[in-house]
Amino acid sequence: MNRHWRLPIGILLILIGALWTLQGLGYVGGSMMTRVAVWAVIGPVVTLVGVLFVLRSRNPPD
Repeated sequence: MNRHWRLPIGILLILIGALWTLQGLGYVGGSMMTRVAVWAVIGPVVTLVGVLFVLRSRNPPD
């Protein structure tokens, strides 16, 4: 993947993962995902993948 796309995709994944986590925990309402525990697990995983994308965008591969 082009290095220039990793940063915006990573940021988007971080935001989506955080939203899914908050919905799963019941802090953000108005969705069928609210208070569903599976989203409280999937959210942090997606956030971690986003963090990895951001880190990879800063450090080009050798």
